[in-house]
Amino acid sequence: MSRIGKQPITIPSGVKVAVNGCEVTVEGKGGKLSFTHKPQITVAVDGDTINVTRCDDSREAKALHGLSRSLVYNMIVGVTDGYEKNLEINGVGWNGQVKGREVHLNVGYADTRVVGIPEGVTVVFDGNKIKITGAHKQLVGQCAAQIRSHKKPEPYNGKGIKYSDEVILRKEGKALAG
Repeated sequence: MSRIGKQPITIPSGVKVAVNGCEVTVEGKGGKLSFTHKPQITVAVDGDTINVTRCDDSREAKALHGLSRSLVYNMIVGVTDGYEKNLEINGVGWNGQVKGREVHLNVGYADTRVVGIPEGVTVVFDGNKIKITGAHKQLVGQCAAQIRSHKKPEPYNGKGIKYSDEVILRKEGKALAG
């Protein structure tokens, strides 16, 4: 039995959970999220708890059991607290700004790099710091990864876009013979 899948999920106050066939919808102050699970998994709401079970012990059902429970739990956390990723831009003269639903990055290239912002995700610049927030965990992480991918941090000078809690191991440059 899946250790994660068998744990019940407590529904906090102010959150509505609806199960319609294979579709689970969670609504709260952070928005409305939905998830369609596979038919091998059953999601049931019992009062203020959600139970995720599997119908048989097939390999696929076992694999989906913990995953489905985690996705439903992430939706509940997303509509109550939300998710946040913080990035930093390190480099002389490097910056970025939000224009409409796009992020424009000036990070050492001849042209400006443009990254689209998905629906439900908010991006805010504060100097060289970028704050990405939203209710959908995957979209927040994906948006942060796309922004970071345009200039990954390099180990010699430390220039690039990195997560604020990421540690970049610095390397020593070439040693002069002498």
